[in-house]
Amino acid sequence: MVYSSQVPHWLKREERVSFRLTQVLTGHGCFGEYLNRIGREATTNCHHCGDDLDSAQHTLEECSAWASERRVLVAKIGRDLSLPAVVKAMLADTENWREVASFCETVMSQKEAGERGRERADPARRRRRGGNHLDA
Repeated sequence: MVYSSQVPHWLKREERVSFRLTQVLTGHGCFGEYLNRIGREATTNCHHCGDDLDSAQHTLEECSAWASERRVLVAKIGRDLSLPAVVKAMLADTENWREVASFCETVMSQKEAGERGRERADPARRRRRGGNHLDA
């Protein structure tokens, strides 16, 4: 979540917030926690590592499936991958912003591909048509 005190800093940035970066920052995306909350998953489990809770924070900080991508991110912005620390790093430096955005693009595109595969295997999982990014 972007805090109101940070909004002026976001508005001054040349970099834009992408769809996949937004998913990680808001927790609304291909995360077991979110998909369970909206009725598209029976559990909150992570399909990529088997953990009991797949959330944006789990994806960013813990999921073993994204360890190599995370190593690159940590080398650039540091070990603290809490959302406030990530946002602070993004706002502090353009290269940090790009590294976080790159992590989000790489990881979320793979999570989306996995979700599309599960949808093909079980058509009942599909979202209603209209505005569905995953059906593209």
